[in-house]
Amino acid sequence: MTTMLPIAAGRRTRAVVLVFLKPQRARLVGALALLVAGTIAGLAAPPLLGHIVDLASSGGTTGEFVLAGVGLVAAALVEAALAGLGVALLAQVGEDTLARLRERFVESALRLPLEQVEQAGAGDLTSRVTNDVAVVAEAARTALPEFTRALLTIVLTLGGLAVLDWRFLVAALVAVPVQIYTVRWYAKRAVPLYAKQRVAVAAQQHHLLATIDGAPTIRTFRIAGEHSGRVAARSQQAVDLLLRGIALQTRFYARLHVAEFAGLAAVLATGFFLVRGDAITIGTATAAALYFHGLFNPVNTALALVDDAQAAASGLDRLVGVADLDPPAHEPATVVDGPAAIEVRDLDFAYRPDRPVLRGINLTVARGERVAVVGATGAGKTSLAKVIAGVHEPTAGTVTVPAGEAVLITQEVHVFAGPLADDLRLARPSATDDEVRAALTAVDALGWVTQLPEGLDTEVGEGGHTLTAAQAQQVAFARLMLADPPVAILDEATAEAGSAGARILERAAATALSGRTAVIVAHRLTQAVAADRVVVLENGRIVQMGAHPDLVATPGLYATLWQAWSDSRQ
Repeated sequence: MTTMLPIAAGRRTRAVVLVFLKPQRARLVGALALLVAGTIAGLAAPPLLGHIVDLASSGGTTGEFVLAGVGLVAAALVEAALAGLGVALLAQVGEDTLARLRERFVESALRLPLEQVEQAGAGDLTSRVTNDVAVVAEAARTALPEFTRALLTIVLTLGGLAVLDWRFLVAALVAVPVQIYTVRWYAKRAVPLYAKQRVAVAAQQHHLLATIDGAPTIRTFRIAGEHSGRVAARSQQAVDLLLRGIALQTRFYARLHVAEFAGLAAVLATGFFLVRGDAITIGTATAAALYFHGLFNPVNTALALVDDAQAAASGLDRLVGVADLDPPAHEPATVVDGPAAIEVRDLDFAYRPDRPVLRGINLTVARGERVAVVGATGAGKTSLAKVIAGVHEPTAGTVTVPAGEAVLITQEVHVFAGPLADDLRLARPSATDDEVRAALTAVDALGWVTQLPEGLDTEVGEGGHTLTAAQAQQVAFARLMLADPPVAILDEATAEAGSAGARILERAAATALSGRTAVIVAHRLTQAVAADRVVVLENGRIVQMGAHPDLVATPGLYATLWQAWSDSRQ
């Protein structure tokens, strides 16, 4: 069952954005001041053009025409300069605010319990950090400055119409009821439509990523057609919603054109009657018409940006929904004196309430002890390792591991994009080159590292030099050496040992675990032989526990597993 990550309510999103904007107040005020000044400079153009019309009708001198022309050029230059600076400054405010929101989003996402991310699906989280961030970033970069400038132009232009003659303002307002109705009509339909579109894109990405990740299995079972059909269905759903949005926009603009026609007709009619009654000059009527005509672009821009605003608001709600999450409650762990490094008491765990995975687990691991966890597939070995490591929260019971003392290494090792040295220093940023090389030497990796094109400075990960699975595992063990935690948890971290690098990985694991408390989910029973104690799981319960020789000599599950393992190696 898929459970989407939370989506913030609009009121909460606004409150969070205001908090992030608080440090930007000075720049925000400066940007608005520049935009207001630029808009006022631009509003000088219609009266100057109207003055030229009056000069033409009354026989003005050449000097008067030149002076009016110079005024037009000056107004245009001042408007361009001030507006450009204001837009740039406002865009910076938006980008900085979004950057802080992204940082908070990533911090919260990294704190999310793994089961919550898995229940939501990878597509939900990735679509928020990709598509939603892109939409909000575009709004911060372009839509916000354009909307602010358009809004200022509308307000100040209406003020200019009132200055010319209050009746022009009344005539211009004829268009407002149509525009208000259009915006309300559009918003009522656009808000839920864009929300559905975001969810559809998230579902599409989830199915696409799942299909790509499971490609080998899909090919093996020859079910590519079924999975392609699922991706196609989700993609078609997203496209259908996009086309519905485009159709909605087309009807939106059609209604705006009706408002423009009504308003301009009213202004022209008002100008005609006022000029005929000698209340104003032809130049003033011309200026009023130009003012209203000048409203077409900013009004359309402001109303059209409602579309971008709806998409950005939907994206912001989704970003804030994750960024606003409180970190999972943890009991404060403290380092305690005593022989035990790990204490597991009455542990129950389930991914779903009706399907328990671990039941009644009690386990004490002494400091410096090496414990191997074995069992058939599905017995709960990986789940136990992840609960001990703190990746999953227990459903019931307690797990005590001193804070900062446990490091988990799994079979699925991620190699971060960038220089290999930086990847290794993730475990200890202060590590020197000699310490990094010593860690690589300890896990038998320095030989192949020195043969890389640029040694430790070689770019690895996505877009860089590709490491083999065994090499990536050696990098993980080297990180463990640099981090130097007292407790290490290995979840089939040497499963790659079935390859040509088997002995190398086994030696690397043994060296990396030397002197540490270790819990090892054993992929190979040879790891159980080397352990101080073996824990045998079956159906989420501990059914046997003891040293390897004792368990082999005792009839039971471990003896059966060991016999099957021994036979397979003959």
